[in-house]
Amino acid sequence: MELALSPEDAAFRDEVRAFIAENYPKEMRVPNPETDLTKEQSLLWHRILYKKGWIAPLWPKEYGGPGWSITRRFIFEQETSRAGTLPPLAFSVTMVGPVIYSFGNDAQKQKFLPRILSGEDWWCQGYSEPGSGSDLATVRTKAVRDGDHYIVNGHKTWTTLAQHADWIFCLVRTDPSAKPQAGISFLLIDMKSPGVSVRPIITIDGSHEVNDVFLEDVRVPVENLIGEENKGWTYAKFLLGNERTSMAGIGRSTRYLDRLKKIVKAEIPADDPAHLELSKEIGRIELDVLALEATELRVIAQMARGIDPGPAASLFKIRGTEIFQGITELTHRAIGNYGLALREQPLSANQFMPGPDYIHTASEKYLNARKLSIYGGSNEIQRNIIAKAVLGL
Repeated sequence: MELALSPEDAAFRDEVRAFIAENYPKEMRVPNPETDLTKEQSLLWHRILYKKGWIAPLWPKEYGGPGWSITRRFIFEQETSRAGTLPPLAFSVTMVGPVIYSFGNDAQKQKFLPRILSGEDWWCQGYSEPGSGSDLATVRTKAVRDGDHYIVNGHKTWTTLAQHADWIFCLVRTDPSAKPQAGISFLLIDMKSPGVSVRPIITIDGSHEVNDVFLEDVRVPVENLIGEENKGWTYAKFLLGNERTSMAGIGRSTRYLDRLKKIVKAEIPADDPAHLELSKEIGRIELDVLALEATELRVIAQMARGIDPGPAASLFKIRGTEIFQGITELTHRAIGNYGLALREQPLSANQFMPGPDYIHTASEKYLNARKLSIYGGSNEIQRNIIAKAVLGL
């Protein structure tokens, strides 16, 4: 299924495809780029897109974005996803950048936005805490005003790629006496500040992707407060809306479905009952992908006419993550005994491993995908949002 395009937009789609084919770095084509690449390697494509002027499709032109229409943003996201390129760091470009240019002051925009675009600053997200995940209103990290600084103490967890980060944007409690949502502020913290420490969390697939971040008497200039004190909940909801809308993942699911079909054909004889059963389940998921894509196209068309998508972001998050989890589960089943193995170390783009290339990360991808229905607001919470916002329950 494809969006009906004008000749100009069709030409743009062809330009994007050609640019990816000619410029995506070979060294980034590793089995699992999210965890196999070093910080510098993962920034290669970011810097290429920055030079092209394509690094921030969502951003207005006045802040360094390409000034694309909603349709062209959609085309770019689909083509890069289907090509399997590693997207620019979402915490920088998709999350904190729009918060800064929407709610920050001029000094903050001038200081942070150019460095986000160029990749000079790597950002991570300080939202979740032990005991405060989907219910972010319960955050306990405190920021106490001391002259022209805040003194911050607390513990953030599941902080993705914090081991590489230069800055962290945090939800902090600045008014403990207010109602939960009313006493939170949005603070930007330099990761090099005294009192900031990072401890790795090794996930079930054996990768180091997430971390604990500890903040002990960290002095943060008041000038790093975004917007108004105690209004951070408003900015946090704005950011999460951007995050969840991007979770439909149609291009990624389509790519992994194509891969799954090849695996089933290669690994399971056509006359094996398991082949027929897996083929049926693949067909069901393929229909789910088509249905979600049709919904996404409707929303894109509405947005192009200036209509707010409303709770669609929660819908995309639920279905997009469940579909991808289903694909990774079927893939794990299809590779049979190969699924018992986990790599002991990342592979480089030129490293050889015995066996079909598709087996080397299937187990890790299956295990790692278990988190998708939890982060960004668990799917149970998203269903509550839909029940309240759509059904009025």
